Amino acid sequence: MTLSVRHTVAATAILAGAIAAAVAAPPSARTNPLQVSLVGLGNGVFEVAVTNTSRHTVRVPAWELPSALAESKLFSVSRDGKPVQYEGPLVKRALPSSADFAILRAGETRTARVDLGDAYDLSASGDYTVAFDSPLQHASLSTGEMLRQGSGAPMIAKSVPVRMWIDGGDRLGKNTNAAKGKPGGGGTTVVNGVSFVGCSSTQITGAGDAVVQARVYSENAKGYLNTGTVGPRYTTWFGAYTSTRYNTAKSHFTSIDAALDQSGGQIKINCGCNQSYYAYVYPTRPYEIFVCRAFWSAPLTGTDSKAGTLIHETSHFNVTAGTDDHVYGQSGAKSLALSDPDSALDNADSHEYFAENNPHQN
Repeated sequence: MTLSVRHTVAATAILAGAIAAAVAAPPSARTNPLQVSLVGLGNGVFEVAVTNTSRHTVRVPAWELPSALAESKLFSVSRDGKPVQYEGPLVKRALPSSADFAILRAGETRTARVDLGDAYDLSASGDYTVAFDSPLQHASLSTGEMLRQGSGAPMIAKSVPVRMWIDGGDRLGKNTNAAKGKPGGGGTTVVNGVSFVGCSSTQITGAGDAVVQARVYSENAKGYLNTGTVGPRYTTWFGAYTSTRYNTAKSHFTSIDAALDQSGGQIKINCGCNQSYYAYVYPTRPYEIFVCRAFWSAPLTGTDSKAGTLIHETSHFNVTAGTDDHVYGQSGAKSLALSDPDSALDNADSHEYFAENNPHQN
């Protein structure tokens, strides 16, 4: 198939997907009911207030709202005009259950005191600009209307940027997110070139099999992109073709594949997590992956699999693809590819689903 024909097929697939999504989608709210204010309290500490300005109750996954413990990348932070590195956990989550939602009744305000040094590098002194910036995937009004933009992408809970001078010297010893929520180490065992921390023999076998299958996935994904193919598999997860975006995807999977192929104990599976998540990593700390309860109940391969989870988490490391979690789930990832291909290329689940390729696409 020639490149021009492939692009025509890709465009047709994208249009068909957009029509199907529009037909199936529940109604969206016209405006974002959540108003966010940000007040600087000094040297990296902020008070965040989220107010439901509508006449209806709003349901929002709790991890999309500010809290004292960083569990998501919720802020955009820059110092002297340059982006500041996020150092907190990036978590692969399942679809939220009813227990995962925070409820904001009409007119209700929720406040949280947040020390950004718990999740961002504030070690250098400078003029910082901070804004709350959280996609509201799965958030809805009590009327059933979803908080989505006209494009189908989640609405964004966003504050006005706030400037603050931060003295990095005064922050020394205060950036403690590295230890918060991080399970204990336990013994380390190296099996078949993979390190396992705090894992039982059964867990070593299961996670070891997942590493093997993740290597198969990453090699296949890299091979697909190296041939220059632009079929439904690519456009479903990464959107409309441009050479720049395509080369970004190719670079990402080259790095992911090289990371997973390491066989000297560099890949570290930590079994100490007892959260409901699939897994999480700290993006500045390759290549330790904390696997959690949903990981163990997932299939070895297929959609949201053990092997796919390892692709997802490996993509988060800054030394591989440096991805974020803009949306979760196949439905969200497909919509993101249609509405915002650049963000799809920065979305960990999009990389996982491209690698899992389930159901199979060319």
